[in-house]
Amino acid sequence: MHKFFYAWASFILGRKEFGMSLFIEIFLIGVGLSMDAFAVSICKGLSMKKIKKRDVFIIALFFGGFQALMPFIGWFLGKGFESYIMSIDHWIAFILLGIIGGKMLIDGIKAEDDEETGEFKLDLKELFLLAIATSIDALAVGITFAFLNYPIVECMSIIGCTTFIISFIGVYIGKIFGSKYEHKAEIAGGIILIVIGLKILLEHLGIF
Repeated sequence: MHKFFYAWASFILGRKEFGMSLFIEIFLIGVGLSMDAFAVSICKGLSMKKIKKRDVFIIALFFGGFQALMPFIGWFLGKGFESYIMSIDHWIAFILLGIIGGKMLIDGIKAEDDEETGEFKLDLKELFLLAIATSIDALAVGITFAFLNYPIVECMSIIGCTTFIISFIGVYIGKIFGSKYEHKAEIAGGIILIVIGLKILLEHLGIF
């Protein structure tokens, strides 16, 4: 996999319109955008009793894929929809993360009370909603890219790959703590999701 990322970075840096300074700028934007996805991927790792590389890859692919897709959608929509998007994006993220975090919290409490030991199952519908909730900010960033005439394909690929790698690492970090604390870790994961949603909401309202 590292050979792929090396070839991808070499290709982008070889483009005339995309120098090292712009690469670093977009990479740092990607790191900033991926922090919510990183925290959520840790939560997914918390609920895993056994790591399956396939599950980790799918989780990272969802987060990285949506972080790449959202800037493109924002770039495509352009300035005409900017005010509308930015007026509701934080509410969407807050509601989605609150619902999923609450469900995870309740499941963790039930599992702890019942002392169940079921195998982790990847819920693609839930992962889809989490990927949307954690990538909505990237949509607004894509609108900015349109104003600045940045090459969108290169930008979205940098952001997507950066998020993929960070989310991949996040799942393993979560697994380390999850294996120690079991159901308590899942409860903590639900609380973290709710806090992330609240943080996104407060930031956009200018309170936090």
